[in-house]
Amino acid sequence: MNYVGIDIGSTASKVVVRGGAEKGFVLPTGWSSKETSLTIQKKLREDGIDVLSEETKVVATGYGRVAVEFADYVITEITCHARGGRELAGNDCAVIDVGGQDTKVILVQNGMVSDFLMNDKCSAGTGKFLEIMANRLGITLQELFDLAKTGEVLSISSLCTVFAESEVINYIGEGRKREDIAAGVVDSVAAKVAQLCRKKNLPPKVILTGGLSGSSYFTKILSEKVGQTVEPTEYGRYAGALGAAFLAEEKSR
Repeated sequence: MNYVGIDIGSTASKVVVRGGAEKGFVLPTGWSSKETSLTIQKKLREDGIDVLSEETKVVATGYGRVAVEFADYVITEITCHARGGRELAGNDCAVIDVGGQDTKVILVQNGMVSDFLMNDKCSAGTGKFLEIMANRLGITLQELFDLAKTGEVLSISSLCTVFAESEVINYIGEGRKREDIAAGVVDSVAAKVAQLCRKKNLPPKVILTGGLSGSSYFTKILSEKVGQTVEPTEYGRYAGALGAAFLAEEKSR
């Protein structure tokens, strides 16, 4: 049997396969979640995995989960990220998922979701905000982090992405250093994520998942603002898909 977890996010889609085959990959979601799901189906077929076969079970999660028409089960992001977090960090942990569209704080106790919290619809505390600001500065996301490490934080206080971008444009117009603006952008996102975290009592083990999960710099800044260690995770980007793959197996028993 092959157990496939598909996490269609607003920016990137992640796939994890367990069982007969063991693999994982990421691809851009693009404008259409349905087209992305068909691309995933084709790629899996090329790798010898037929999602329509009786020997394959599929769980879809994420922003575009309902677009995966060949999924055997459709499960919420909270449940899948918690299940993936349990594999990455143990039965008692907190999962901070900074996604493209939203940010989630999920508390896992005895391997199950005990509580969770999501930010509002504004993207100022998400990965999308960082992408927008990096584009405004004419650099990549990695270059944004590299510059931020060497800069002095400039205050970016707006809760709205549009107004925050106006602050950045004003700084550019004033001739402020790009590394200082980059430091302000990263600090602003970390502050908003930390504000969400402080609404819950976090356990000792806290991990970061999502597209920023591999950034030691971001987790360092976030840890300082949260007041406890937030650990980067090598495979944190796959947390939702990993959890979905485990749930595909568990639901098939």
